[in-house]
Amino acid sequence: MLTVSNLTLRYGESQILHGIDLQAEKGKVTAVMGTNGVGKTSLLKAIAGRHPFAGGQVALDGADLGHPSAFDAARAGIAYVPQGREVFPLMSVMENLETGFACLPPDQHHIPPRIFQLFPVLQQMKDRRGGDLSGGQQQQLAIARALITRPKVLLLDEPTEGIQPNIITQIGDVIEVLRDEGEMAIVLVEQYFDFAVRLADQFVVLNRGAVSHTSSRATMNREALLSAVSI
Repeated sequence: MLTVSNLTLRYGESQILHGIDLQAEKGKVTAVMGTNGVGKTSLLKAIAGRHPFAGGQVALDGADLGHPSAFDAARAGIAYVPQGREVFPLMSVMENLETGFACLPPDQHHIPPRIFQLFPVLQQMKDRRGGDLSGGQQQQLAIARALITRPKVLLLDEPTEGIQPNIITQIGDVIEVLRDEGEMAIVLVEQYFDFAVRLADQFVVLNRGAVSHTSSRATMNREALLSAVSI
């Protein structure tokens, strides 16, 4: 389980996150929702060690991670798929995947066959440069690269942004498979409401850098959730 407690984050003099509490359980998808600029990406960056947080705690399986660097967070088992994908455009698909080896011991420096089972297009395009792929194919590559690290927690930041509908469906199917395997906790930042509702077991809505709504799938009221997200 990933546990975030009383997390605060600043950019200079501006406080962006105000005491965020969040839990993400193994075998479940936790959706973090809200309008633009409420702190969703900042929250994921803090968890992933991409931006230092000012206060609070990030713990994995009960162990406090302190204020980890991105490398330390990845080595602990947190994989981050950033908004905008951030693939290496001049490197091949295979080379992009192999960058996931960086936080793994040498005996794990191989690409599991299941990566190509989840994303067959990457097998077909393994020698293509990352920059030559479509937006949807790059998103699949970014998720696959994160899975190479064998994560305990998978952080997904707007995986449907700018993606064609058929690829959105495929990505949703992969997230369902990963959730149902029960080997990792998944935190999904998403503005595509129906996509998040289809996949999530827990819902957390941010407003002005603070949690304004939480619910589970069992207690979720669609209209109340939509209203909270739209504020």
